Amino acid sequence: MAAAAYVRGMSKILYVMTGATYWTLADGTQHPTGFWAEEAVAPYEAFKAAGHEVVVATPGGVVPTVDRGSLAPEVNGGQEGADRIAAGLASFTELQAPISLEDVDLDDYTAVYYPGGHGPMEDLATDATSGRLLTRALESGKPLAAVCHASAALLAATKDDGSTKADGANSFAGYRLTGFTNAEETQAGLAPKAKWLLQDRLIAAGADFQEGEPWAPYVVVDRNLVTGQNPASSAPVATELLKKLG
Repeated sequence: MAAAAYVRGMSKILYVMTGATYWTLADGTQHPTGFWAEEAVAPYEAFKAAGHEVVVATPGGVVPTVDRGSLAPEVNGGQEGADRIAAGLASFTELQAPISLEDVDLDDYTAVYYPGGHGPMEDLATDATSGRLLTRALESGKPLAAVCHASAALLAATKDDGSTKADGANSFAGYRLTGFTNAEETQAGLAPKAKWLLQDRLIAAGADFQEGEPWAPYVVVDRNLVTGQNPASSAPVATELLKKLG
């Protein structure tokens, strides 16, 4: 039965996205955010082109909000790039009808992908439902990917399965991975304002954090986990995920 369920779900990729519209800074102010457009659009286009179905899930099933800053020409290589991303976002109709993260059955999907933006720092970093999903996906051997700030979601994944007095160790401890770096957060001007930095937290959780050049594509693959450092890494991450799907 499990094998049959897996075959039926072969063509579905689960997109777990932030439901947050802001990121709370150290002084309590709310920095407007959401998901980063390129990190949602570039893999979406690659997955659809490869014949896969995409299902979006968010905490509570809220429609995810795009970070308006991610639509600007200066972060998309100019106006042409910005127009292309905007058009890709418009065609990503699944964004308007997400399912609730709480209702996800991992057996229905063949891979899991988390796009970033600062939003995951606000909600997914402490979301227990997402954390359990990540732990199950990792243990299942299914391809699992996260890009940029979405690696914050990994912080909520622990080995405590409820059946034993597990020590709550992070499920990704010992894994080689990457995410938005301290250097990039500093260059973006938000490091001094942040409550915590992603790279620091992942290292503290026991991950073997790998760091490439700021803003350049950088992808780390360890077993079934694929992670990308920044927005420029989203398309290469999608390529690696598709390789694992055959």
